[in-house]
Amino acid sequence: MYNKGTVIAGLAIFVLFVTFPIWFNGLDAGAMPKYTEAEMVPNGEKACVAPADVMRDTHMQLLNEWRDDVLRNSDRVMVKVDGKEYRKGLQIACMECHSNKEKFCDSCHEYAAVQPTCWDCHLTPAAIKEAQ
Repeated sequence: MYNKGTVIAGLAIFVLFVTFPIWFNGLDAGAMPKYTEAEMVPNGEKACVAPADVMRDTHMQLLNEWRDDVLRNSDRVMVKVDGKEYRKGLQIACMECHSNKEKFCDSCHEYAAVQPTCWDCHLTPAAIKEAQ
């Protein structure tokens, strides 16, 4: 095989380059944002539309399902297990209780390095107050 040393050196540099983010951070992504129970379910509510761990893991799937139901089927009512009804909608349901977008949404999305497109169409509670 020709240039065996060059190929091995090139592969070693490639492996170091590809794995750089992992070993540079020491396998630590930093501190995950933490919320108190009052911050998880604010405004005196007793529960959210789903348990906190479910919402943390699958809230985007839930919001996508709600979006499809509302836009395609004109279905805005979601019945909770305990019988309380919630209207489907980011601004109607979620932001009614979790009104501080910077603290509640942005801190976790920055930690996870995701950029949701919710705010391309929806207004934050602060923007709604400014518009009025």
